[in-house]
Amino acid sequence: MAARSVCRAGSAAGRALLWGPRPSAALLNLTKKRGAASYAQTLQNIPETQVTTLENGLRVASEESNQPTCTVGVWIEAGSRYEDTKTNGAGFFMEHLAFKGTKKRPGSAFEKEVESLGAHLNGYTSREQTAFYIKAFSKDMPKAVELLSDLVQNCELENSQIEKERGVILQELKEMDSNLTDVTFDYLHATAYQGTALAHTVEGTTENIKKLTRADLASYVDTHFKAPRMVLAAAGGISHRELVDAAKQHFTGTSFAYKEGSVPSLPRCRFTGSEIRARDDALPLAHIALAVEGPGWADPDNVVLNVANAIIGRYDRTFGGGKNQSSRLAALAVEHNLCHSFEPFNTSYSDTGLFGFHFVSDPLSIDDMMFCAQGEWMRLCTSATDSEVTRAKNYLRNAMVAQLDGTTRVCENIGNHLLHYGRRIPLEEWDARISAVDARMVRDVCSKYIYDKCPAVAAVGPIEQLLDYNRIRGGMYWVRL
Repeated sequence: MAARSVCRAGSAAGRALLWGPRPSAALLNLTKKRGAASYAQTLQNIPETQVTTLENGLRVASEESNQPTCTVGVWIEAGSRYEDTKTNGAGFFMEHLAFKGTKKRPGSAFEKEVESLGAHLNGYTSREQTAFYIKAFSKDMPKAVELLSDLVQNCELENSQIEKERGVILQELKEMDSNLTDVTFDYLHATAYQGTALAHTVEGTTENIKKLTRADLASYVDTHFKAPRMVLAAAGGISHRELVDAAKQHFTGTSFAYKEGSVPSLPRCRFTGSEIRARDDALPLAHIALAVEGPGWADPDNVVLNVANAIIGRYDRTFGGGKNQSSRLAALAVEHNLCHSFEPFNTSYSDTGLFGFHFVSDPLSIDDMMFCAQGEWMRLCTSATDSEVTRAKNYLRNAMVAQLDGTTRVCENIGNHLLHYGRRIPLEEWDARISAVDARMVRDVCSKYIYDKCPAVAAVGPIEQLLDYNRIRGGMYWVRL
């Protein structure tokens, strides 16, 4: 959440601080130069990411620092996109079972060994990747690597644990239904990529979770948990050589090694302009998401689209600033009470993406909010200005640097980059890409992806006032006289 603070000079001392003698121009220039140099030096002084590929295809990557702790994780090219209709949910099921014991450490022995180190173990599953990572003291890095290797190579899949976790997951699915934002985005994927693997939810369906067997889960692991599909990443007070030695020692299972044809090809997905509406007048607020097809991870247009989203900004009623916010759409939302919140998004996958916005509003404000949001899209395509692009680029730079606070964020950044781009892209290169964006590029790239394109729409709640799809489609261009 963001908040704005207002400084008021209510005393003589306050007025003296605000209106006292101004520093000289030379001092201001010196301060600016120091600030600019400090930022440039920060980008240049970030430790290099070292990458080593083992004989079995496992990529080992690390960034060394002077931290007393480290984060070590395994990022795997596996997720709901690699599942079919019958096995959807297998990856999410495996994430739950991964921490429940291995063949070497049955039952709760695995968790107890992690806790004995004072370490923190976590994991997640998305549509295209699965990750498991441990945050521990730097001296315990070899032990963390051993634990992670045991987790991905020797998961026990004990029948009693499968049944226990089946009940846990079914309860989670019920709870997830109450999160209307997540439900809306699942519907958005279902309509945008209907008939393809990206339409699947990460968690799977209730019917699938009830039917998945041990054989299904074992098949999923044997197919996807392979060295060529993995990145072992680490960040913190560790040595890359020691990390590679630990990987060579532990990531060596026979079933884990590379075999010809053992790496499944990426299922092809196609975008469809269409809609899903789940009307429920008993709900107090409507959730609406609208998106066009965006680029894949490696497409350079992503930087420009992220600048465009920074221009649109985000808003929540808890924010301060009122009508004085730099985002035009936020100012309109405040002035005309259009919505409770809105946020743009640019969700990328290997070969496609969803570029759009999501908003939550009262039932009678849906039409007005949709009109203003689409109008902001059209303005980006036709009349984005240099001043707002400059502001957006500064926002992106700040967000870019803030994401790398702490070893866990750095480790995740390394793992994601190697899976998505095949290399770790340094911050200096990202900064150069952001700096190259100007207003003309924003107008051109937004026109390429937004202007006169068929969108995907997902709506949940009291959505009677949401106009029909053809009217929404008509808002994707302006009639130019």
